[in-house]
Amino acid sequence: MHIMEGFLPAEWSALWYAFTMPIAIYGAWKTKKLIDREPATKSLVAVAAGFIFVLSALKLPSVTGSCSHPTGTGIAVILFGPSVTAFLSIIVLLYQALLLAHGGITTLGANTASMGIIGPFVGWLAYRALKDYNFKAAVFVAAMLADLATYVVTSLQLALAFPSSKGVSGILSSAATFMSVFAITQVPLSIVEGIVAVMLFSYLIEVRSDVLEVIKA
Repeated sequence: MHIMEGFLPAEWSALWYAFTMPIAIYGAWKTKKLIDREPATKSLVAVAAGFIFVLSALKLPSVTGSCSHPTGTGIAVILFGPSVTAFLSIIVLLYQALLLAHGGITTLGANTASMGIIGPFVGWLAYRALKDYNFKAAVFVAAMLADLATYVVTSLQLALAFPSSKGVSGILSSAATFMSVFAITQVPLSIVEGIVAVMLFSYLIEVRSDVLEVIKA
């Protein structure tokens, strides 16, 4: 999913930065406010950030020649909401760009928009809609959709920058092509990520009962 350094035209890199940075800055403020108010949540923030880092660093080759990986943002967005998740994601993506050659600085805004903002927001909406009916199902669907939505957004980002022809039809055609390439590996990966998220939440609740209070808050 990580769009590599220098791949996007400058105007699209700038646009995605303009979209991403205000949300990430607000997320940084929310994170500080959260930790100042509840210092005990610091370890949970670290777990959520670590989950994003580990899963999104699993760079798996695709049979179609693309590269896929889980995103790991479902845990963070369920625990702390979209803005904190955006901040954690941009930190992870910056580290990966600088030290792992995974993504890039010019594409940091675009990668954060897809993996750290829009994807998690879709997952958060799903969780909010389902949590009162079945908690584990809500966690599974949230993590799965956060993953899938990330790749839908990445496909649209690439299609907007590189349409197959002029006009809306060219953008939609390119987006469909990119989505079909990602789907072969990403659909099963998103299902696995949903299962892993449920298992991790079950473990967290077992060892730290206050996790439920964080979620309710």
